[in-house]
Amino acid sequence: MFSVLILAAGSSSRMGGGNKQLALLAGEPVLRRSVQAFLGLPEAAEVVVVCRPQDEAAYSAALAGLTGYRLLPVGGQTRQQSVAGALPYLSPETRYLAIHDGARPLVRRADILAVFHAAQETGSALLGVFARDTIKIVQDGRVASTPARSSLFIAQTPQAFKKSDYLAAMAEAKAQGLDFTDDAQLFELTGRPVTVVEGRPDNLKITTPEDLQLAEGSLAGQEVF
Repeated sequence: MFSVLILAAGSSSRMGGGNKQLALLAGEPVLRRSVQAFLGLPEAAEVVVVCRPQDEAAYSAALAGLTGYRLLPVGGQTRQQSVAGALPYLSPETRYLAIHDGARPLVRRADILAVFHAAQETGSALLGVFARDTIKIVQDGRVASTPARSSLFIAQTPQAFKKSDYLAAMAEAKAQGLDFTDDAQLFELTGRPVTVVEGRPDNLKITTPEDLQLAEGSLAGQEVF
């Protein structure tokens, strides 16, 4: 069984003054759509939304009427700090941990379950898509190299891990003073393999007002879950 952490403790600094979690997508707050994707899944023993203390009341209102989740106001300055702050409050009985961005409201249940099953089989898994465009490595304003597109994978969430291994990797990162923006990097640090689960390009993260417009377009005529 999985403990699901939905991270919603960011500052929304690129949203032009608004909170991306509360932005309306087809009439519903972004965060509400993200949470709903996990509610009712038999594999999800608990769904925990991690937020900043100052956002607790607003998020509670945005999620009004939903059941099967709890709000945890322990968000930190960084992603890793937010996860670390939430870990002591999770059920000790769950064997796996899944982490999802609160600002990824278009994730499909089928893809969530694919990540869950891959993590149970291999110990860890992440959702994402292979790069469609040619990527350039740039140094000092000039192209330094062009990596093979076939080897480039754009990481999304959810990402899921065997909880005991995640805790060990978190402890090692803390001992080395490392703080990562991607949870799978913790496993990479300790040499543990991470299984890739191919998802869909429209599982985008709402970061700017333009992203919200793209998400609106993706929802048009589409069954998200």
